Amino acid sequence: MRLTILGCSGSIPGPNAAASGYLIEADGFVLGLELGNGTLARLQGLRDPFDLDALILSHLHPDHCADVSALTVLRRYHPALPYPARPRRLPVYGPSDVHERLAYAYAANEEERATTDLSDVFAFEVLCAGPMEIGPFEVTAVPVDHPTPAFGLRFAHGGTTLAYTGDTGVCDTLTDLAAGVDVLLSEASWTDSPDRPSGVHLSGKEAGELGRKAGAGRLLLTHVAPWTDRDAVLAEAAVAFPEAELVEQGAVYDL
Repeated sequence: MRLTILGCSGSIPGPNAAASGYLIEADGFVLGLELGNGTLARLQGLRDPFDLDALILSHLHPDHCADVSALTVLRRYHPALPYPARPRRLPVYGPSDVHERLAYAYAANEEERATTDLSDVFAFEVLCAGPMEIGPFEVTAVPVDHPTPAFGLRFAHGGTTLAYTGDTGVCDTLTDLAAGVDVLLSEASWTDSPDRPSGVHLSGKEAGELGRKAGAGRLLLTHVAPWTDRDAVLAEAAVAFPEAELVEQGAVYDL
């Protein structure tokens, strides 16, 4: 299993830094995980976006899905589509209103929203709690604690496991999601403080404690906001998980 970081800036893109976006690959299957602001540009710098075999959106905040609108344009209007080598409709998995949310993001006004349908480009699938098969991966989704419906995701292939928290505050489902995984890709949006609102994001301290409690083999920190001190987030996480790492845009991990 290979993990590529398209973008890892939390909440918004930062200076020369894309928001959330990742690729998970195995057996020639390319699974996109999030496609936030700036990630399609990063993807094009690495490979043909038509290489995507499926896309998962953990939730529908713009920093996790904004570039789906640009991907729609690419897949609908590119003058040299590589079909029928790949199916025209890309499978897109997301919360129950994923189809409507992405159509509204694409449409420019009320009149266009009334007729916009992206089903010529995407085959939408609703994420539900529990396991599913996506290509060669066994994917398990669990609800997490965020202001909008959101999921954490666990990927298994060939005896290797990767858990991704998505955006979430501390909640019981996270420990089950990450239990015993080889790699935990955890958001750590800010430093720890009693003033932080609950049910939104994890701090570096909370991410480190999650990795230790879950018995993760490796902890990769992502989604640090551009206004947050990355070194301070890492230092917090390292108290509970000394080998914690901050991911970098463009990094590739062979798991």
